[in-house]
Amino acid sequence: MTLLQIENRVKALERTVRDLARSKAVNRRQWYRTDAGRFANDPVFEEILRLGRAYRRSRRPASSRGRV
Repeated sequence: MTLLQIENRVKALERTVRDLARSKAVNRRQWYRTDAGRFANDPVFEEILRLGRAYRRSRRPASSRGRV
């Protein structure tokens, strides 16, 4: 492979990486469009939420456990 061929391949790779980075940045900014409501009416997710609340409540000092 000649030096010119290698340079051309590197330029093509750099363009591809740049394009991928741009498209990923756009998708990252709009995550809510594809992920919103993903776990609606999911009993497993509801259980995860319940257990998370119970854990956080158990880590609170006893004086604040009665509060919301």
